[in-house]
Amino acid sequence: MTDWRRAATLSRTFLATATGAALVAGCGAIPGGSGGPGDTLTVMTFAPEGTKATNMPGMTAMAKAYERWVNSQGGINGRKLRVLTCNERNTPAGAADCARKAISEKAVAVVGSYSQHGRAFMAPLEAEGIPFIGGYGVSSEEFQSTLSYPVNGGQPVLLAGAGHQLGRACGQVSIVRPDTLAGDSMPVLLNAGLKANKAPEASDIRAAEDTADFSAPAREALADTAGAGGASVKEKDKEKGCVTAVLGERTETFFDAFRRAAAEKQRTPQISSVLGSVSQALVNRTGGKESPFEGAYLTSWYPVSNDPLWDPMRKVIAEHSFGDDGVDPDDSGAQTTWIAYTVLDEVVKRFKDGEDITARKVARVLNQSEKIRTGGLTPDLSWRYQDMRAVAGFPRIVNGQVTFQIVRSGRLVAQPGEESMDMTPTLEQAPRAA
Repeated sequence: MTDWRRAATLSRTFLATATGAALVAGCGAIPGGSGGPGDTLTVMTFAPEGTKATNMPGMTAMAKAYERWVNSQGGINGRKLRVLTCNERNTPAGAADCARKAISEKAVAVVGSYSQHGRAFMAPLEAEGIPFIGGYGVSSEEFQSTLSYPVNGGQPVLLAGAGHQLGRACGQVSIVRPDTLAGDSMPVLLNAGLKANKAPEASDIRAAEDTADFSAPAREALADTAGAGGASVKEKDKEKGCVTAVLGERTETFFDAFRRAAAEKQRTPQISSVLGSVSQALVNRTGGKESPFEGAYLTSWYPVSNDPLWDPMRKVIAEHSFGDDGVDPDDSGAQTTWIAYTVLDEVVKRFKDGEDITARKVARVLNQSEKIRTGGLTPDLSWRYQDMRAVAGFPRIVNGQVTFQIVRSGRLVAQPGEESMDMTPTLEQAPRAA
C-alpha cells in the first residue's frame, strides 16, 4: 500500500548513535551543515503558534516526531537529521525571522511549514538558495518561486474544489473569508469551481482576521443565501443556499454565530469549508455525532484520515511524539509535514555515497529528478520545467488533486458519488487570482 524505502539496519543505527554521542561529548552540540554519511543534515520547519489567528503547532510537532523516528532508524542514508523549529507568529516579521534563522543555522531546506507571508520568508531563502519543500500552500509565493516545491495545490485547489462541490448542490453560495491579502484571492478561486458547474458567483463576505465577533458576517451570509433557488435553478436539489467559511481556527467561531442567526430565521443552509479550517478534531470537540458540523461538505488534498495509507505516519506519531500533545494524525498540517519529509527523505537518498549535500544541491536534485513517490498519499511528484502548469499566478502547482468529504455520524468520510479530482484544468481557466 505504501512505498517507504527506509535504509535502516541495526549496525547503522548503532553507528549513528555512537557518532552523535561522540559529537556531543567533543563539541557540546550536534552541528548542522552537510557532508557525507555520518554527518548531520540540518533542516527547519516553521509554523504559527499561540497567535490570535491561525495556529499550526501540529506541523512543528510532526517534524520533531519525524526527526526522532528517522534518527532511530539510522538517519537518512547514514546522515543524522537535525530539525529546527520556529514560531512564525503569523506576522511578516516572524516569517522573516524564521527564514534568517534557517540561513544562520545552515539549513539545507525548509520543510513542511506554514505561513501566509510568502514575500517575507521566500526572499531570504531565495538569496541563499534554500529550497522550501512542502509548504502548506496558503501563500501565492509558494506556487511562484522557483525554489518552492509544493506537495499539494494549497488554497487554490481547495477553493476550486469547494466550488465544484458546492456548484453541484447549491443555488447560491456565500464565502466568508479573512480580510487579508491571502484572503483576497479566495472568491476568485471558489468562483472558478462554481463556474465550471454553471453556478452563479459567490457572495464575498470579509471578516477581520483576529475578530471574535462574527455576528455581522453571519447575518450577511444568511441574507445573501436567502434568495437561492428560483426560476434560474431547475434542479430541486440545488435550491438551497450554501455558506462556506475559510477562516482557519476562527471558522468554528463563525459557524457558532451563523448557527444562532440561522436558528432565529428558522433556516438551515448547507455549510462547508476546507480541511485546515475544519478538521476531525474540531468535529470531535464540538460533539461528534451531535456536532453542528454534521452534514458539512469539506474538500481536502489527501485521502480521508482513516485510510490505511496513513498507517506509517500514525505509527511514527504513536511511538515518537511522546510528551508532545500537538501531533494529531487527523490534522492536515501534520499530514502535509509528513509528506514533505517523505519528499526530503527520497531526495537525500538520490545523492551518491559520500557526496556533500548543500541547499543548492538539494534544489538541483528537486529540479531534475524523476517522479518522487509519497506512498500513495499524493500523485507522484516532480517539479521539472515540463511539470509546471498554466495556472495564472500559480505555475508551480504540480499536484491539483482534491478529495471530497462530508461529515457523517461525526466522522469525515469520502462523499458518496464523488471521486478525487484534479482541479488544475479548472484553475487554468480561472482569471489571475494572485
